[in-house]
Amino acid sequence: MSIALRPLRLPEDYAELAELLNTYWSEPTTAERLEEDDAKLYEVGHTYIDDNGLLAGYDRVRQVAVTEQGVIVGFVWAWRAPWTEPGHLNNTLIVAKQHRNQGVGQLLLRHVTNWGIQLGASLLVVEIWDDSTESLQFAERRGFIVERHSFQSVLDMEKVDLERMNDHDLFRALEGEGVRFSTLAHEAEEGSEQRLYELYKETLQDIPGYTGEVPAIDEWRKWYLKVDGYAPEQVIIAINGNKYVGVSNVLHNQLTNGMYHEYTGVSRAYRGRKIALGLKIKAIELAKQRNAAYIRTDNDSTNEPILRINRRLGYAPLRGKNRIIAKLQDVWNHVQGGHG
Repeated sequence: MSIALRPLRLPEDYAELAELLNTYWSEPTTAERLEEDDAKLYEVGHTYIDDNGLLAGYDRVRQVAVTEQGVIVGFVWAWRAPWTEPGHLNNTLIVAKQHRNQGVGQLLLRHVTNWGIQLGASLLVVEIWDDSTESLQFAERRGFIVERHSFQSVLDMEKVDLERMNDHDLFRALEGEGVRFSTLAHEAEEGSEQRLYELYKETLQDIPGYTGEVPAIDEWRKWYLKVDGYAPEQVIIAINGNKYVGVSNVLHNQLTNGMYHEYTGVSRAYRGRKIALGLKIKAIELAKQRNAAYIRTDNDSTNEPILRINRRLGYAPLRGKNRIIAKLQDVWNHVQGGHG
């Protein structure tokens, strides 16, 4: 069967692309959601080589692999955000299961490496599921190595007993220290988003595996406060005086009636007081009020403090992801030479 690459044709490709992405992503998407996300992005990228000789700036490229009948059977998306670590190029590569081991992945990867070489990138970054042995083998044969591991956990809301879970002594102790819990909706006043951004700006950098710069506030709003499933009443905040000291942002997926911990962070000066535990409990209370089916989260395997909290609250571990990296030149040599 002959396979060809072509750029995305939008909006007509959104529906077929969503179907392919849903074979890979843990939370389903729709054509409408993909179109909404695209509307937030720049139309023309801007990259440059910084003073250290590394690729900086932002850009993206997307290609699909199609059959002779025009059916999409593969997709690759390579991108840099403004805050991506210098030299790095992030990638998502998916091949429909029935079309694997037929050279489709090789074609897609060759396109990415050619584009990356032209830009001046030095390192490719990809995430793959840790239970996909064939994906890891494909990547390792082309020069990738595993850098980090993260995994998902899920809490089945039908099994949650809020009364047993709720730690009244904890909340009384925190209240005695002047820490209260609220939501961004309840705290809607001038400067509230700025204070929340400052908390993200501090805590994002402490996430295991987080690299690059923290996005500017306008970009942060687009990717943290204006995403599908977001609502101000689902942004739970721990507050001391007028300072935001902890946050747990929970998104709602209408397709599955599930909730997803988009982010949980506590200011460095307030760690060790079980504020993160309090935020997690408040998120579970919210999910119970919404009659959500589950709460899902992703965590780095080295983030023991948050993993300990999740285990205490009954989250069950699911499959995880390996973050794999490779020198772009090494991968380019493999795919140009046709090594399989």
